[in-house]
Order: sequence, then structure tokens, then C-alpha cells
Amino acid sequence: MTSILLGIAILALALLGTPLFVIVSSVALIAFYAADIDIQSVTIELYRLAANPFMITIPLFTFAGFLMAEAGTARRLARLARAGIGWLPGGLVLAVILSCSFFTTFSGASGVTIIALGGLMLPLLKSEGYPDRFRFGLCTAAGSMGLLFPPSLPLLVYGMVANVEINKLFIAGLLPGVLTVLVLAIYGMYVARKTGVKSTPMNAREFLAALNETKWELFVPVIIIVGIFGGFVTVGEVSAITAAYLLVVEVFVYKDLSIRKDMPRVINRSMTLVGAILVILGCALGLTNYLVDAEIPMKIFALAQEYFTSKWSFLLALNLFLLIVGGFLDIFSAIIVVVPLIAPVAREVGIDPIHLATIFIANLQIGYLLPPAGIDLCVASLAFNQPMTRMYRVAVPFVLVLLAALALITYVPWFSLCLLD
Repeated sequence: MTSILLGIAILALALLGTPLFVIVSSVALIAFYAADIDIQSVTIELYRLAANPFMITIPLFTFAGFLMAEAGTARRLARLARAGIGWLPGGLVLAVILSCSFFTTFSGASGVTIIALGGLMLPLLKSEGYPDRFRFGLCTAAGSMGLLFPPSLPLLVYGMVANVEINKLFIAGLLPGVLTVLVLAIYGMYVARKTGVKSTPMNAREFLAALNETKWELFVPVIIIVGIFGGFVTVGEVSAITAAYLLVVEVFVYKDLSIRKDMPRVINRSMTLVGAILVILGCALGLTNYLVDAEIPMKIFALAQEYFTSKWSFLLALNLFLLIVGGFLDIFSAIIVVVPLIAPVAREVGIDPIHLATIFIANLQIGYLLPPAGIDLCVASLAFNQPMTRMYRVAVPFVLVLLAALALITYVPWFSLCLLD
């Protein structure tokens, strides 16, 4: 009876908006106490987390992303993308998708991308004659593109929660990431042709000027990809190199940021996000210990065996579940809360842990576009001054297109695993 009352109390706190780390840590502490296990098991996980060799990558990559978000990177990327491929049929659509993907990959936050690039791209799309519904939908959907590319912060957090090698996650996410961008681009080009949108004439001088302006920031993915995939540096080392490089570029080359005026704000905002992630992560890992001790994953697996007779039916149910989760939780909360339950079950069913990671992230980036509380929909509603009901409608065709890509990522493991062979 006491456990039921405590469960109701925790549920009530969650509905009232209590911070996630309070909910997770409360559940963990109560569970250990009820099982007569020393509650130090929860706090020990914080030490283990701090000792994780990949821990340093989270604050460094987050800091690097916020440097770009606070500087003029969005404007420079938008200019380069439009000048470089805006002359193609539907080229401006592709420019929006690629620039948003680049920005989200390094900022780790699709909401920041929507705010930073959406305001720049919406007028350009309107000037070329794209319908309003398509414009709003594209700038919202493109915000979550890039979460599968290295050094995506969700991939880093997933690797730490699931104890999967992060280098392999970065490699595995490349083709699924390209696939999601590609299907969105194809749909955009179809709309451009259907509505008779005219492309911007090619201007070599403008392209070279935009390329020259953006060249220093374009070296960032080169540093990461060559460094990690070439085997020259570890993920931790490349995160430090990236952060130091962008600090020099944004402060001393572009001079968009000032050490004295802007850096305290950038550090405060980036480390606030890092602190929130780490506190929730530590509490969630403590709860994971209890779930393992209580054999909860094995009980879920036994239940899954009863209802899902094959690996493919389990994957279908997993997709539906993760899409629902994505409509309620942000991606970090979903990873921290759900992965410890799902990963052991998926392993028993026969799903490769690396493949599961790409399925998970691909689902949640679509979940950002789903009601009732998809984060990208909420941010876009505020940023574009549109009612939520309208954002639900404009997102529908983009969700359908991305679901096609999700089906390929889920049921064709080759996309996730071929580069690892």
C-alpha cells in the first residue's frame, strides 16, 4: 500500500512539472529502500559517471556548439547554402536542410537551429514562391536533421547510457543520417516542381564570397571526421581540439564574440545544459542498477516473447513506442529513461546494439514533430508565431516522408552496420 501511495505521489509530481532528475532519483531511492539495498548504490553511479573516459566530450562538444549558436554561424551557413545550391531545382529547400543539419549536428539542439536558421530561411522561401504550409513545415522538420551525424550530443549520451562504443555510433549514424536528409530533400524538390518555383540564378562571385566567409567553420567537420575515422585522435581529444579551434575562430578570426562580454554567457548557457544532462544521467544510471538487480529487462523480454513472435514484429512495436515517447519527452530524457529498459530486451531479441542506437535516434527526431508536445513543434510555434494546431497540420507530410526513411533504417540493418565491416 505504501509503495502504491508513493508511486501516485511521484506521478503527481511529474504531472506538475517536477524536474526529471528529482523524479528519477526518487524512484531509484525508493526502489532500493523497498528492496532493503543500501541507497549508496545511486550516488556511486555519479562517481562512475565522472570516471568515464568519454565524459569530457559532453561539455566540450556542447561548448563548441554554443559558440557557433551565439556567433554569426547561422547567417554564414544560410548564405553559403543558398549561393552554392540555390540554383538547382528546389535548391533552396536543399540549402535549408543541409544548413540546418550542419547546425544541429554541432549545437545538439534542434530548437536552437529552428530559432537561428528558421528566421533567416522563411523569408527566402517565401520570396521564391513556396507555400506557407510547406515553408513552416520545412523549417521545423529540418531542425532535427543532423542528430545522427557526428559529433551529435544525443549519440554521445546514448553511448554512455547503453555502454556502446561511441566511435562506432558515429560511424553507424552516417548513412542513416544521409538517408533522412535525402528523403526530405526529394520531397522538397517534388514540391518545388509541383508549385512551379523558379530557382535562383547561379552567381559564382557570390558563392566564392560566401565560401571564403564560411571557410573557417567548414573545417570543423573535417577535423572531426578525419581525426576520428582516420584514427589520429580519440573522441575525447577531438572534442578538445574542436572546442579550442572554434573559440579561436569565433573570437579572434570572425570577432563575433568577445572574451569579456560574451564568453561568460556562452559558458553559463552551455554548462547549464551539461549540468542538467549529467545530473539526470547519474540518477538514471542508479535506477538502472535497480532494474538490473530486479531483473526487470528479463521480465519485459518474457512479456515481449509472448506477444511478439518475431524480431520484426518487435521492431514495429518498438517504433510505435518510441514515436509516442518522442511526442512527450525531449531526446536526452528519452535516452536516459528508456534505453536501460529497451537495450537488454533488444539484445535478447537479436537486434545489434549499434543498429538499435540508430533506430532510437531516428525515431526520436521524428517524435519531435508529433503531438501533443513534440519539442520542435512547440519551438516553431513560438518562433514563427503560429498556433500549435497549425503546426500539427503542416508537419504531417514531413512526418510521413521521414517515416519512410525510418522504415529503411529499422528493417535494413545494412544502413547502420555496413561501414563498420
